Amino acid sequence: MVNPFLVGQRVYLRPFQRADAPVLVRFMNDPAVRRALLLERPITLEEEEEFLVRLGGNKEMVLLGVVARDGDRLVGSIGLSAIQPSSRQAQFGIFIGAPEEWGKGYGTEATELMVGYGFEALNLNRIRLHVFEDNPRAIRVYEKIGFAREGRYLDEVSMAVLQEEWRRGHPRPQQDAKLACRTFWHTGLEREIARGAVGE
Repeated sequence: MVNPFLVGQRVYLRPFQRADAPVLVRFMNDPAVRRALLLERPITLEEEEEFLVRLGGNKEMVLLGVVARDGDRLVGSIGLSAIQPSSRQAQFGIFIGAPEEWGKGYGTEATELMVGYGFEALNLNRIRLHVFEDNPRAIRVYEKIGFAREGRYLDEVSMAVLQEEWRRGHPRPQQDAKLACRTFWHTGLEREIARGAVGE
């Protein structure tokens, strides 16, 4: 593992580095991923490198890479944005960028790690997301973790989970070295996580 921040059994989450740019560009220019992220034009390597360089300046966001522990492969991006300490709320988003990595449970585990971090380390009370109604795979993941539907706008479903509801389904475990994580702030922009796209 390289610079792990949140560690699970199949994936770990780590800060992005400039060397990740070629992989992220390949992900975001894939038609299946691009549609879920509402990207209407191609992303160039130069643009992505500049984006990664700027990640440290936004204190309202935590944006991390999703890395498969098997092979230490970067497979996606996950984060909390629009973090509001006063109202204890944030927006969640994720994408698993390689279609061949979908269906392996990476998105589910990464989502659990990030939502747990939001409630436990950042003391958030509400984490919200927006997901397209025609993305049942993502909706199943979110509902399994504890998100509940709050509303709908056109074909977009609005969901959220409260800290109290999260704790009911996720009692605090005993200290487990495999799941232990360090607290580390990493920030960035909302572009890649805005639509709650996920590959389970």
